[in-house]
Amino acid sequence: MTYETLEIERSSAVATIWMNRPDVFNAFNEQLIADLGAACAELDVDASVRIVVLAGRGRHFSAGADLNWMQRASAYTEAENLADARKFAGMLQALAGMSKPTIARVQGAALGGGTGLAAACDMVVASEDAQFSTSEVKFGIIPAVISPYVLRAIGPRHALRYFQTAEKFRAAEAKAIGLVSEVVPLEQLDAGVAKLVEPLLAGGPLAQLAAKQLIAAITGRPIDATVTEETATRISRQRATDEAKEGIAAFLQKRSPAWMS
Repeated sequence: MTYETLEIERSSAVATIWMNRPDVFNAFNEQLIADLGAACAELDVDASVRIVVLAGRGRHFSAGADLNWMQRASAYTEAENLADARKFAGMLQALAGMSKPTIARVQGAALGGGTGLAAACDMVVASEDAQFSTSEVKFGIIPAVISPYVLRAIGPRHALRYFQTAEKFRAAEAKAIGLVSEVVPLEQLDAGVAKLVEPLLAGGPLAQLAAKQLIAAITGRPIDATVTEETATRISRQRATDEAKEGIAAFLQKRSPAWMS
């Protein structure tokens, strides 16, 4: 598929979704939201793609919501605003719910919804100059749609600060509070992404999906008999898969598993 606001670049088993509105710092509007949702759906069912990288062309990852879009939304009725917000929420859910590992490649500004996009990915590699912010209160609104993903990354205590102050914070702070996985010099950003890609390609793709599902299922629950039984059930089910049998056989035979060929 071709997209009005995106480019998809493929290199072996890695697909990079490039947000391509550099003239407005990859701020998103209705079209970019629709394109991102469609691209996630396309790549999620593409068996040739093992890893998805989300990136932004130009100096900035994403400056958040397009001001023209925000101005239009300010004149919407409550019902129109709800429909608009549901599209944004659906896109973030499609990104966060992908069945394969996702990495945000962040440089420059990742503000408002840009922070939300980064948080919706499984991992974030940021350049040292990257800046993040949940800036919504500056405009009299709240980071509601992005909140599940940002809260998952930084927890409620940090969210209480940044959701209310709308402060910008740099990549080092973002890493310290859990939003960012790795911080690298700007010129090493692609190398930093590649450093994560290499071990991801070594893992079993079905096991990685099962691991993502495990985290979603167990997070926040008490460690009781129900959870203990569920974890036992999940590992026993996984051990019985062809992928697990191949992975164990490859290890014992000192060879690469089939999914790496």
